[in-house]
Amino acid sequence: MPTDLSPTARALRTMELLRTRPGTTAAEIADALGVTERAARRYVGILREAGVPVESTRGPYGGYRLGRGARLPPVVFTEAEALALVMAALDDADELVGEALNKVLRVLPESVGRQAAALRAHASAAPDPASARPDPATTGALVAACAERRSVRITYRSESGQESAGLVDPWAVVVRHGRWYLLCRSHRADAIRTYRVDRIGEVHRTTRAFTPPAGLDPVAVLEENLGTGWEFPTRVVFDAPPAEVARWVRPPMGRLEAAGDGCVLVGSTSAPTMYARDWLARMPFAFRVEGGPELRAAVAALAARLTAASEASEASTTSRGEP
Repeated sequence: MPTDLSPTARALRTMELLRTRPGTTAAEIADALGVTERAARRYVGILREAGVPVESTRGPYGGYRLGRGARLPPVVFTEAEALALVMAALDDADELVGEALNKVLRVLPESVGRQAAALRAHASAAPDPASARPDPATTGALVAACAERRSVRITYRSESGQESAGLVDPWAVVVRHGRWYLLCRSHRADAIRTYRVDRIGEVHRTTRAFTPPAGLDPVAVLEENLGTGWEFPTRVVFDAPPAEVARWVRPPMGRLEAAGDGCVLVGSTSAPTMYARDWLARMPFAFRVEGGPELRAAVAALAARLTAASEASEASTTSRGEP
């Protein structure tokens, strides 16, 4: 909580706390705002003076809560905040996002929204082709299950098109480079799994509660597990130092380990063809695929296609009599 907030801003923050957590005590308000309990009570008083009905209950289970008829004031943006909002949404081609942003801009004061509206009208962006926007309802159901710590049954379609279903403990939803992932524990595999939210179909909430790992860092755990747990094992050996190869390795490709004068990339994939075409083919190092058979077959098929294309081009040049 910033220390330079005005008393009015702190009072509004107090109102938001009481709205989301009825029964909040003065000590809890003080802790949330980073102030003393005496100051917390003063902000409650400011709300009451402004006509906001704040009720209080004494006793061990007492606290403050908003009375009936309390309404939050409209959201107020600074010019910098409005610009940041437009910039964050510019590279999003989703129609719902565009409509929501237009509504926000229409209700902003002219002095604040003028520059943001100009940015919205005259700036353009090329969306990331690798990004994938999941269904809002699916994402909302998963986020709610994460917050409530309730297990869910999901259906999932892998990159290869294989359908599966299972019970998972949803730990967190993580957005990484334009893609949304569910970090969870799979009951069927009894292991950590990362699922792309845009490939999750049905989400059925259960009454089963779970406790996520203590000190969980969702982003770090996601990075560690993106390349593990898929159908087809991968093992690729590079005759280059790990430090050089590491710059070209994305976490979903697997784990890079030193091996003699070179290194080995160990992981798994649900789409060997994509792994060979989109990832390995771009590596500027000599490599050999030691496993598994699906990835070796995909690399061989890609090499055959490229060889055939090269031979066809050479034959065409020769037939035209070009040097």
